[in-house]
Amino acid sequence: MHPTHDVSPHGTVTTALTSPRARRIALAAALVVGALALAACAPGPNPDVGTPTADGSPAGFWLGLWQGVIVPVTFVVSLFTDTVNIYEVHNNGNWYDFGFVLGLGLFVGGPFGASRGRRNH
Repeated sequence: MHPTHDVSPHGTVTTALTSPRARRIALAAALVVGALALAACAPGPNPDVGTPTADGSPAGFWLGLWQGVIVPVTFVVSLFTDTVNIYEVHNNGNWYDFGFVLGLGLFVGGPFGASRGRRNH
């Protein structure tokens, strides 16, 4: 199937693929696909929040902070074993999450880590 060609009064050739209507349809389709992709990546609920670990208490802020700092090493280990996870699902909720993200940020240099390049003065 070949695209149809139209010649405008100004002498420019437009195809069905470059017409304004086709662009709007393509943009709408791209937005729908993007929205579906983002919705598919949305995290679900954690049914183990607030439930105790083997030692009797859920993981809190400090354990989240520590696990965020050691996540690069833990990730590599988790690739080779099924007994190591990078995230404790038996946690107390938002405080653990905050500690985990803060610890990960400390490891990678915080929000300004990438901007600390070598400067020539």
